[in-house]
Amino acid sequence: MSFIQTLTPVTHDLGDFKVRRAIPARDRTMIGPFIFVDQFGPAQLDLGKGMDVRPHPHINLATVTWLFQGAIDHRDSLGNYATIRPGQVNLMTAGSGITHSERSPQEERDKGAKLYGMQTWLALPDGQEEMAPAFEAVKDLPILEDGGTQARVIMGSLWGKSAPTTTYSDTIYAEIVLQPRGALPIDARAEERAVMLVGGDATLDAQALELFNLHVLKPGEPMTLRSTNGARVMLLGGEAFPTKRHVFWNFVSSSRERIQQAKEDWRAGKFDSVPGEDGESIPLPDKPKTVSYP
Repeated sequence: MSFIQTLTPVTHDLGDFKVRRAIPARDRTMIGPFIFVDQFGPAQLDLGKGMDVRPHPHINLATVTWLFQGAIDHRDSLGNYATIRPGQVNLMTAGSGITHSERSPQEERDKGAKLYGMQTWLALPDGQEEMAPAFEAVKDLPILEDGGTQARVIMGSLWGKSAPTTTYSDTIYAEIVLQPRGALPIDARAEERAVMLVGGDATLDAQALELFNLHVLKPGEPMTLRSTNGARVMLLGGEAFPTKRHVFWNFVSSSRERIQQAKEDWRAGKFDSVPGEDGESIPLPDKPKTVSYP
């Protein structure tokens, strides 16, 4: 068996589009440094509509945004503004604390916004959780093309190619697009690995991938990904963390006390605001959808 675990995401229906959250889950909280894996869409919104995620805070993590279709305007409390488009990775390092918003650009709303992509979080390593906040948008990502396959390395090193995206621990992240009858070997060197089929059909060593499920792979074993009719697959993972991370809402930390402090700071308005926003923000929820499990 190629899989040691299969995680079925919890689906949140937001009306105009669906978000599928694979981790954190009761059965598993991390895969390498990845502590949060969301897949959203594909969705075609009505004219004039778009995604509007109001300003909200993060600590002790890095967010990674990757799109297959559409565009998203990112603004943060450092003064950064960037429009995320397919082929570009946005890495926002929260560290000691950051506030940001995510909204559909006006040109997307005017034509009917498309939303299809991934939102993942990386826990920051021990001793680096309180690093200075930062943001980078990386467009020049290496691409492997081999017959009926195209693989883009988003983070880390795969297939002999390395992405320029900053990593804080050993991390792999890639988008794989298989044409009909395409195939690609999956690198076995990462300590923890998982794949998610986000479109089409695919098998891994003859085991079928279920759409949107996160399949955790057996460590150290080479495998081959194949598709009959074409597929889009995400590969992610990296080194296992030696210490536990806790999650509450948008906060991740090795310390529950640090998360409690962040909650109090957000309630008290101590996080920096986002330039270009009108002052509105998402209030701290009493019962967030993302929490640590005992």
